[in-house]
Amino acid sequence: MKLPGALYCPLWFLLLLAAGSLLLLVRLQDLTDTPGVNVLVAPRWPVHKDDVETVSSASLPELQDFKPPVTKRHRKLLLQTPDPSAAEERHGKLLLQTPDPSAAEERHGKLLLQTPDPSAAEERHGKLLLQTSDPSAAQGGDGAEERRRQQLAETQASRRRRLNNVCAVYQPGASEQRVSRRQVSRVYVEDRSRLLYCEVPKAGCSNWKRVLMVLGGSAASTWDIPHDAAHAANRLRRLDGYDAAGIAERLRSYTKVLFVREPFERLVSAFRDKFESPNSYYHPVFGRAIIARYRANASLSALRSGGGVSFPEFVRYLLDVRRPVGMDIHWTPVSQLCSPCLLRYSFIGKLESLEADANFLLRSVGAPGNLTFPDFKDRNPRAERTSAAITRAYFSQLSAAERQKVFDFFYMDYLMFQYDKPFSDLT
Repeated sequence: MKLPGALYCPLWFLLLLAAGSLLLLVRLQDLTDTPGVNVLVAPRWPVHKDDVETVSSASLPELQDFKPPVTKRHRKLLLQTPDPSAAEERHGKLLLQTPDPSAAEERHGKLLLQTPDPSAAEERHGKLLLQTSDPSAAQGGDGAEERRRQQLAETQASRRRRLNNVCAVYQPGASEQRVSRRQVSRVYVEDRSRLLYCEVPKAGCSNWKRVLMVLGGSAASTWDIPHDAAHAANRLRRLDGYDAAGIAERLRSYTKVLFVREPFERLVSAFRDKFESPNSYYHPVFGRAIIARYRANASLSALRSGGGVSFPEFVRYLLDVRRPVGMDIHWTPVSQLCSPCLLRYSFIGKLESLEADANFLLRSVGAPGNLTFPDFKDRNPRAERTSAAITRAYFSQLSAAERQKVFDFFYMDYLMFQYDKPFSDLT
């Protein structure tokens, strides 16, 4: 039977509608039949390859550049349980059970960002022992030294565990990367004692270089080494000066040492040293540029000398993404300077417990019994050492917003090495 022409359009429309419905039904069936669960991926900072020569050794990992978190969620991320590994376990369960990974991260941050540093009591204990003429009397009898060493060893285990857990969240897979020569360029080598020491300025590095020189046989005593000799003529080799096999072997078998300091204190110490004392390098190179860019109506003498930079001007330079001069190792975050997620340090000391930590390390690596960590200050010796009180006085010159930005700048250092927030209004 021949259908009227007027019925062709509705017929074709119905046929197309039926075909579309059939395809939709098949697709829904495919989705329904697909087994499995939603897989949530932990946050990962983007990887940036270094623009420098890399070491051609498969056994060496390469560190991706840090991208410190800037969101409130990530600021809260990571630091408040007595045992960080327990928080990691809970974090994993959250990631598997939460549809929104960021919600799990936020909860994980609340777990890991508020617990008192488990090593704080040990640091105070170490200071007490160093101030007591008879350590066994402080401990109450025989076996005191062994108990003290055990406590310091437990402190080290706690610090390493903390660092490993932070790295697991922020730098997953870092150990599978390759290392570049730039990433070990701040690491000094002492072959006799099989030590690798990453230089962190304003965290006892001058005295550490003196110790390494004595261990290496180039000086008889740390007291015989002037400040300039410790830095300019120390005869110490850096790890990037070895070939690929030499770097790999030392990273694998040597004791890797890192000493850190409360980040705000370290920053203030660097500012006081480089800008408030006479300096033939930092005033003309950094001071002139900072004054020219951040001081309104700067005098001609200030522009010529570069002296008299204020702390707020210095902070404006630090936070400026278009700095008129580059960064400097004295205020570069340790998380970038020493690549802690990549190099997996076996010993993490703190300036706040410097002598106890350093001497424990020296005894552990078999250093001569008469070699102890020096406690003298030969650069600007009349200047008072930078303390928490001095640091607060300098930061009181800044607005709350500026303090927050500086905290964000050093956030990974606070996170990795478990320092408390220096101001209560920081988030």
